Amino acid sequence: MNVIWRTLLVILRAKVLVRRNGRIPANSVGRVRLRTLPTDIDLLLHMNNGRYASLFDLGRFDLMIRTGLWDVMAARKWHAVVASETVTFRKSLNLWQRFTVESRLVGHDERSFYLMHRAVVDGEVYAEMIIRARFLTNDRRAVPHEEFFAAVGSPDTLAPLPEWVTEWARGSALPNRRTPAPSIWA
Repeated sequence: MNVIWRTLLVILRAKVLVRRNGRIPANSVGRVRLRTLPTDIDLLLHMNNGRYASLFDLGRFDLMIRTGLWDVMAARKWHAVVASETVTFRKSLNLWQRFTVESRLVGHDERSFYLMHRAVVDGEVYAEMIIRARFLTNDRRAVPHEEFFAAVGSPDTLAPLPEWVTEWARGSALPNRRTPAPSIWA
């Protein structure tokens, strides 16, 4: 429940920044400063591995609001769904430690958009998450990329996806929702 208060603060801050400074380009790096709280830690007194995804969501909210995507999604009744994500940990975030969540849209393929989130302390990456997401309409139709970029009023200036991201997406994909996916352990 405590992440809801952080979420509301991040949303309010992002809206103030948009009013004050205007929108940022789609390929910008968003930054949200946070601190590891007692509700974020595990028995080893460092950030619980499950908490990273929730805190990286804050970076995604900030980025969506500050690029204008949030308003476009609300107006067009679009929503985003995460199809896959992977977190890599390098160093632990300890209780009360300050860190910055950095978020960036890194590219897209024919079906999905890819975002990178990082937990950074004094310029050093402590953890990193790659996310594959899709934007859907209310009738669960995927939003074509051309429509997406036209709606946000920004050209597609994203660099081509690095090969490792393409390989990761292929390797981590499950069958689509219309294909059976029985749980069989070999």
